[in-house]
Amino acid sequence: MLVDHHCHLDFPDFAADLDGVVARAAAAGVGMLVSISTHIRRFEGLLAIAERYPQVLCSVGTHPHHAHEELDVPVAEIVRLARHPKVVAIGEAGLDYFYDKSPRSAQAQGFLNHIAAAQATGLPLVIHAREADADVAAILEKEMAAKPFPAVLHCFTGGAELARRALAIGLYISFSGILTFKKSDDLRAVAASVPLDRLLVETDAPYLAPGKYRGKRNEPAYVVETARELARVKGVSEAEIARATTENFSRLYTKAPRMAATA
Repeated sequence: MLVDHHCHLDFPDFAADLDGVVARAAAAGVGMLVSISTHIRRFEGLLAIAERYPQVLCSVGTHPHHAHEELDVPVAEIVRLARHPKVVAIGEAGLDYFYDKSPRSAQAQGFLNHIAAAQATGLPLVIHAREADADVAAILEKEMAAKPFPAVLHCFTGGAELARRALAIGLYISFSGILTFKKSDDLRAVAASVPLDRLLVETDAPYLAPGKYRGKRNEPAYVVETARELARVKGVSEAEIARATTENFSRLYTKAPRMAATA
């Protein structure tokens, strides 16, 4: 069994086909899906999807693209929403200097607010980091030293130094379909260096379909392709990647129901 710990089932791309998306994931051996929040003010719609399917869980948080829109949401409100049984993570939050859709000061404050919520709840923080390696690492190191919290760098596209610093403070690192792209040799080198007990796989669907499905809408069933490539990069069997990433998911997402690592 595999887990797609980062997808966006509440996005319009899936509205007409949600039952099929969830069914195809199950048929592909993906036993659990975590649909990740991007807007706290749209949380009720996301939660409704998680409540509709037994194998779907969710997070609560504000994507850095929208940080400036939701800075008025207090940490206490994030903590309150996170008490729902279906909420297993905080975020996604972080820094995105590639698109810079939100002022960097707002992104940083939003990131700190979500870190505070993770520290308060003990739920893992799902971190978005793009073209901001140094600042992400500095914030994480400072806040982790003040009060440790569980976290994962999702859809990792950073450099080896960010991976090294993240691993040193206890983070997990997750890879998406980007790992399968022809020009991702540097990323595959980073993946090869990450210990097996710190790896996760995801789709970030509906975005970033793996090479086999490039140009199509991504969906959770396709996480199998990323897991297959990760197994090749690590020099282990696909069964071993499934076992390790599922166990890692259970270790990080402690609020999620435990799932058998093999089918």
